[in-house]
Parts: sequence; structure tokens; C-alpha cells
Amino acid sequence: MKVITQQYQTFCQKLIAMFFLCAASGLQAAVDIDAGKTLYESCAACHGPNAEGNPVMAAPRLAGQWNWYLERQIKQFKEGIRGVDKRDHTGAQMLAAVQVLVSDEAVSDISAYLASLSFEPVASPVEGDLRNGNNYYQSKCGACHGGNAEGNAMLNSPRLNGLEGDYLVRQYYNFQKGLRGIHPSDRYGKQMKMMANSLATEKNLQDVVAFIHSLPPNKDSRTGGH
Repeated sequence: MKVITQQYQTFCQKLIAMFFLCAASGLQAAVDIDAGKTLYESCAACHGPNAEGNPVMAAPRLAGQWNWYLERQIKQFKEGIRGVDKRDHTGAQMLAAVQVLVSDEAVSDISAYLASLSFEPVASPVEGDLRNGNNYYQSKCGACHGGNAEGNAMLNSPRLNGLEGDYLVRQYYNFQKGLRGIHPSDRYGKQMKMMANSLATEKNLQDVVAFIHSLPPNKDSRTGGH
């Protein structure tokens, strides 16, 4: 009986230790949004003073995107997981640009700053068949990216709502052509690459983008983290 009691106590001690280890691993250092704002100054030339994006520079909107998604993409550029394909010209530009963020803290700070910014619907929404776009979006995209294209932290899926049409189309084809989502470490990119053949025609893709652009922005969806 005594042996069983000792074993039980040992089990409980291990269980408590595991609990605190898991809790500690989930804690994140406090981010410095002001520092992130300062760091962003080197990005504004391409992405705009308010991170609103710049179609002329093929630079997407960053304002209002999920902070954990921004962190992951920045790190993937820094680590050569994204932007290394010679066909990905805009990705190559980012590959060089993110090297100024020399620490994980800097990446977290700038991501938090960008996520804190307000955003508006795209200035030039794509036109298309909204009914067809809705049907394809909800059947092919909505389960991961959310019914309003707001993204889903639990599924590691980014916000699509608010992104420019050219950017959405370009990234869809980048996944389809293997410019993204082929690196062994790009777990979530691989999932998107598998889905990048689900829209069989350019018209269906345009209709999906038009539907996304018809959705109202949902600022509350930016909260949460990974």
C-alpha cells in the first residue's frame, strides 16, 4: 500500500511539473508597440505610411493582419523558407528587407504594431459574380479562413479580408506553381498548396476575390494569438 501511495505521489509531482512547464511555454514576453512603430519606418516606403499597402510596389496591406501570422511570415522570409524561388520577385525583395529585424523581439514588436492598426475595405474592389464567389469561397476557403475571411487562429489561417485583389491572385498562383508551400518547414503553406487547385478557372478565382472584397471588415477577429 505504501509503495502505491509513493507511486501516486510521484505521479502527481510529475503532473504538476508538466502543468507549470506547459504554462510557462505558453507565456509570451510583453511586446513593445512603440518600438514596433519605429521599426516599421524602414518598411513604409513599400507598404505605405499606415501599412495600407501599395499596389504599385506589389506590397500588400499589413495593417490589421493577425500578429502571429505576420510573425510567422517574417521569420519564414528571414530563414529562407519563403521568397527563395527565383520566380518570386516580390518575395525576394522581402527576403532582403526583413534582415533588419535582427531579433525575435523585434519581429514580435513590429507584428504587434501592425496588428494594432485600423484598416478599411480595399480602395479598388474586384468585380465579379458574388453569388458564384460566395459558393466557391464557402465550400473551398471558408472552413479555414472564416465565413467573413477574417482568418482563424486555431487553424493558423490568415485574414484575407482587406487584402488587395492583385495580391490575393498572385499568392494563389504562387502556391499553385510551387513558389510557396514547398519548403519542408512550411507546414501551413503545404496545406494551402494542396488547396491551390480547387478553383479550376480564372473566373472562379476572380469571383472569390470579388466576394471577399464585398465583406465588411471585422476588427474583432484580430485578437488572439499563437
